[in-house]
Amino acid sequence: MIAKTEMRHTDIRTTGWVGSLPEAWRPYALLMRLDRPIGSWLLAIPGLWAFALAAPNWATGLWLTALFALGAVVMRGAGCVVNDLWDRDIDPLVSRTAGRPIASGAVSVKKALAFLGVLLLIGLGILVQLNPTAILLGILSLVPVVAYPLAKRVMRYPQLVLGIVFSWAAPMGYAAATGRLDAVALLMWAAGFFWIFGYDTIYAHQDREDDAMIGIGSSALALGARTRPMLVGAYGAVLLLLGIAGWMGGAGPWFWPSLALAGLHFAWQIVKLDIDDPELCLRLFKSNRDAGLILALAFLLGRL
Repeated sequence: MIAKTEMRHTDIRTTGWVGSLPEAWRPYALLMRLDRPIGSWLLAIPGLWAFALAAPNWATGLWLTALFALGAVVMRGAGCVVNDLWDRDIDPLVSRTAGRPIASGAVSVKKALAFLGVLLLIGLGILVQLNPTAILLGILSLVPVVAYPLAKRVMRYPQLVLGIVFSWAAPMGYAAATGRLDAVALLMWAAGFFWIFGYDTIYAHQDREDDAMIGIGSSALALGARTRPMLVGAYGAVLLLLGIAGWMGGAGPWFWPSLALAGLHFAWQIVKLDIDDPELCLRLFKSNRDAGLILALAFLLGRL
């Protein structure tokens, strides 16, 4: 039988505004990862790319941004509940996750399921504000969301499934803005996939030793020291695919220097990476919020 790991490194934050919540609320805030909003940012950002390029006007773009921002918080929270329910037998064995509310016993499985139902109802209320194409895509997104926690048990590269999940806002956002799916939407989706595979591999290096001990899959384990050349390829694909999307979408000249700035940010991540430093891996992972926003800005400037 595998013994629980000692608490060495965790990204759970019980201080700040979450710590000021009523005590009964805190476990649910932590279950949704409200202490770490980076996940909501990264889930929403591919949608921002789509709005910046394809929204018909500022009012529509801002309205969709607000809806997707709220939806990202709610549905990221729902995804975390699903993940923690799947992983309730694994999380206590991993130093970074042993303090999660279900793993620690702060929230029971029954209460977590009820909370999940509430989050899904709120998500549905947001979803029905969109057009039929976007609504259909939103419903279909539940399939990979539920499948991702299982992927690490059967795949060497579960980050491939996460890439599908977290890039979903690109085609869904494009459909919400235009009412259709076309090659530009698919290019953005593919770019998001490679971006997410890259940054989540960096993130996964925090758990590499624990994952190996437990026997679950991880691209960090599979790639090891080959992570840096993988990032060169993955981030290069992001820039190429978004460049083609911008060109096909009619982006103007200001798009290209902004895209190059995102490339410099990716290069900084690659040079800085030390896969044996979990705190650095976490910082580099979080820096992808800035990289994603630079890319959104590139599409926005391309409309000038």
